[in-house]
Amino acid sequence: MLKKVGIHLFALLVTISLLSGNIFACACCAEPGTRINYTAKTDSFIRDLVKQFKVADEANLYMTEAGFDGIEGIDLIAKEDETAAGIMDFTSTGAFAEKLWKMNIKSPKGLTATYSIPAPLKYTEFKVDIHDQEDRPNGPLLYKEILFEGVLASATGFARAGAVRGTKYELVFSGRGSGCNEVEDFTHWRLDIDGPKAGYAFLGKLSSGRK
Repeated sequence: MLKKVGIHLFALLVTISLLSGNIFACACCAEPGTRINYTAKTDSFIRDLVKQFKVADEANLYMTEAGFDGIEGIDLIAKEDETAAGIMDFTSTGAFAEKLWKMNIKSPKGLTATYSIPAPLKYTEFKVDIHDQEDRPNGPLLYKEILFEGVLASATGFARAGAVRGTKYELVFSGRGSGCNEVEDFTHWRLDIDGPKAGYAFLGKLSSGRK
């Protein structure tokens, strides 16, 4: 009798464990058609999340068919491009743990710039089901963005001349994932600079993101 009770109790515990696991897993499930877009105060969760992002070495200057005719504020890079052979491959690093965030860009010939961004007080989060994967077990894999924007504190090097007072930045981290935000979900970054004497963007990958 005791043996039977023990077996039933064990089976009950296993069942509860499996159910609790499913409940936990589905806490992050997304529903088909999900679309979320809101702005909120930058809380400790978002700060801790972004702090773990690691910028990959390679970066690119966003450019259309217009070339440098559509870019303003980095004339030194434009001059370097005139003598560069083939595509300009930039390198990048970033740090988002302090009160002043840093993005560092280096050109193929060694020109550098450091962008200083006051730790943002607000952020905008965007998540959407883009309907490219049907019938996933835990719901659609969402496209997601965390966006920060504000006034640039300063810029050095090749970016200095264009970073006059009132120049704004927009820093976006993007990727794919479930309804919950994990460090691995965010695989790319983009930094837009816009002001009276500047208009351009750099973009690259996050080495901390899912491969």
